[in-house]
Amino acid sequence: MRLPNGVTGFYNSEADKPPQTDGKQFKQLCFSVAANNAGRILEFNSPRYPANFYSAYVEMCGNQFYILLNEHYPFIAFASIVDDGNLEFKDEPVLFQEFKPFYDVLTVNELNELIKHKPQKNELNPAEWKQIFYWKPGTVGQILFNYWD
Repeated sequence: MRLPNGVTGFYNSEADKPPQTDGKQFKQLCFSVAANNAGRILEFNSPRYPANFYSAYVEMCGNQFYILLNEHYPFIAFASIVDDGNLEFKDEPVLFQEFKPFYDVLTVNELNELIKHKPQKNELNPAEWKQIFYWKPGTVGQILFNYWD
């Protein structure tokens, strides 16, 4: 998977500053998707230090889980656990189809791809590599959705 510049939220200068995703659009879409699937939003969080992602905690068909959006790029993931650096990703096929027109919805296989060496397809900046070498994430998902400070 290609890792774009600033996806971690770290950068060296204004020239390296990553774009921002539209949190308002994400929130509206989460409420709409939940309502369309007989669900509801239990909690919505904007990125707060040290997290680099939005999260919507939802309940649908008796299941509770999270919908995550990277703060800088339109990457969506679903997780059963989101707890200060401990994320357990899951697939939600029905929601995958609903979010796909708006975002790059990532599967568990993509998110759990191991980082053994420096990923070859990337545009990560030096500040991000410094954080990666410090925090030592094991998977792509841990890079895309992190609690680094």
